Amino acid sequence: MARIPTSALILGLAGLIPFLWGAATSVGIAVQYLPLPDIILVYSGAPMLLAYGTVILSFMSGVIWGFAAKDGGPWMPIGLTLSVLPALLIFFAFNLPALTQFIALILGFSGLLLIDWTCQRKGLAPDWWMSLRGMLTSIVLFCLVIGAAYSP
Repeated sequence: MARIPTSALILGLAGLIPFLWGAATSVGIAVQYLPLPDIILVYSGAPMLLAYGTVILSFMSGVIWGFAAKDGGPWMPIGLTLSVLPALLIFFAFNLPALTQFIALILGFSGLLLIDWTCQRKGLAPDWWMSLRGMLTSIVLFCLVIGAAYSP
């Protein structure tokens, strides 16, 4: 197993901050124990988790597009198609109830991890890719489940 580059690890972990914040504020932890200004509370809870999750799922789908394009062979059209599915899933769930959006995000990130794994096996992703993606996706899914459990 290859070592995750420091920059990828730091930036990946930093990208978890909004997920962790959203989960904590969904259950009222940060709101209850921290004296926060009202403006910060606007960027919290289920709405923030859903918005940020949508952005990150779409971003990570784009990464798969890059991996598929790198292949250039017969798998490329399959990979390109798979890369747009998570983003389309959450796009079509956008105006549905919050719980449905959370379920769509959970399915999207889970499916994306399987696509990542496929890209890794095909040699399209760096050696360290699944170590990073597995860790980050586990935490994202945990936060999304919390958000779903406490969504209005």
